[in-house]
Amino acid sequence: MNTPHKAFAKALIASTALLAATCVLAGPADVTQTQKQPINLTAIAMFLVFVLGTLGITYWAAKRTTSASDFYTAGGGITGFQNGLAIAGDYMSAATLLGLSSLVFLRGYDGFVYTISFFIGWPVILFMLAERMRNLGRFTFADIASYRLQQSSIRTFAAFSSLTVVCFYLIVQMVGAGQLIKLLFGLDYPVAVAVVGVLMVVYVTFGGMIATTWVQIIKAVLLLSGGLLLLGLAMSQFGFNIETLASSAVAAHKDGAAIMRPGSMLADPITATSLSLGLVFGTAGLPHIMMRFFTVPNAKEARKSVFVASGFIGLFFLVVCLLGLAAIVIVGQDPQFFERGEVGGKLIGGNNMPVMHLAKAVGGNLFLGFLSAVAFATILAVVSGLALAGASSIAHDIYARVIRKGEATEAEEMRISKFASIGLGIVAVILGILFEKQNVAFLVGLTFGIAASANFPVLILSLYWKGLTTRGALIGGVAGLVSAVLFVVLSKAVWVVVLGNAKPIFPYEHPALFSMPLAFFVTWLFSVTDRSARAAQDLAGYRDQDIRAQTGIGAAAASAH
Repeated sequence: MNTPHKAFAKALIASTALLAATCVLAGPADVTQTQKQPINLTAIAMFLVFVLGTLGITYWAAKRTTSASDFYTAGGGITGFQNGLAIAGDYMSAATLLGLSSLVFLRGYDGFVYTISFFIGWPVILFMLAERMRNLGRFTFADIASYRLQQSSIRTFAAFSSLTVVCFYLIVQMVGAGQLIKLLFGLDYPVAVAVVGVLMVVYVTFGGMIATTWVQIIKAVLLLSGGLLLLGLAMSQFGFNIETLASSAVAAHKDGAAIMRPGSMLADPITATSLSLGLVFGTAGLPHIMMRFFTVPNAKEARKSVFVASGFIGLFFLVVCLLGLAAIVIVGQDPQFFERGEVGGKLIGGNNMPVMHLAKAVGGNLFLGFLSAVAFATILAVVSGLALAGASSIAHDIYARVIRKGEATEAEEMRISKFASIGLGIVAVILGILFEKQNVAFLVGLTFGIAASANFPVLILSLYWKGLTTRGALIGGVAGLVSAVLFVVLSKAVWVVVLGNAKPIFPYEHPALFSMPLAFFVTWLFSVTDRSARAAQDLAGYRDQDIRAQTGIGAAAASAH
């Protein structure tokens, strides 16, 4: 399937026009906002340069996207090191830079715990999942889950489960992106979110995985470089001494030494345990991360991908934590960064922007412009990966495999993918507007909890447990998905903040401690009690699956180009 370049050219012109209109709107459209945060022309210029550059990458990738394999997995031709950088770029999202740094800024130790939990999930992927997923899968999580099980029912569940996780994670990115553009341009928040949605659709529709991968690689390098440079500038004010930084943060924060102890966010051991379970095992259940293991030629490169990604991600998480502490001292005590110029007032841009204000404080408008453009690139890369994962679930799993029973042509499948991308863009904009007031790192915790409850149990049991049956996987997976989403909806984050009720029905903020064990138990129970003919086929197919998972014999090969 050759992507029509005329269509891409029209999309490029439309995107450029949208950005130009954004800059015009950023002028006198909102006098109050302009007075609170003067327009940063340097940041806007860098922002436009980066977006136009990534659109150029998308044009280049569009000419090389000639098959479904190219569109979904870049033809399996990405090296392990490149894929590791791309995974790091995927994982170092708005929640990492904006949300985690703001959690450390606001809560201290609790923010550190969030960060550590995000990182610990990677050894699970490295030692238990990476090789087996590459050897068994082709495009999506459903390829693995349904390998020896009944195709239509498992693929349908896996697709809906993946879409649920994708939609929750899109909320995170859209909130971060909307607040960032609002800060830069002075736009109304809904308009800012709409800009992100349009760009996301253009990247995915025309460039597919090739464009998404290279945007992720470039922004990972820029984000690591920018974060390290910002840390160097900030640490110079503390003599490059971490102890001095920590002491200064304790002295400057309104909670004093309490920020170095577990606080209200983790005071309840049930909440802390539930959060940790979700963050550790949810990483392995993220569909856009799982898709990345199909972009490399073989299992060895998949393993290398995780090793490289772990190193870069670990380094950046350390940087982010230190930036949060530095922001307490440098930003938290400077009245120019308060909304009304009052000490203790609310920071401009909500509670996700301290690291951006830190960039301006230590590097001026030029550095703020650079870091803002890179942060926005981070968000664009992640939402593109998420949209691609969601579109592949709809087109590859539901349409091509369930509805058309494997008889759909590649052209039909890719056409459905593009329509799905547009639909996901609309959904992402709506959800981003609804969840405007939520801290993005907190939202990530909810997303990971759902992934750990819905996707991880089915994935790990399908790889390692011979006794798994179609009935057990389907009922257990649905139990994990429904219970996790239900607990989130009934919790304070949605029931009170979004829906406006007085008190939450579910008293805890994270579902994994309750929904993940439920999913495992229900999966086990309905598998061991399954005496059907289908169950006998499921059990008999495990040996062949295990041989392929460990050896790679019969696994999909990389594209010739």
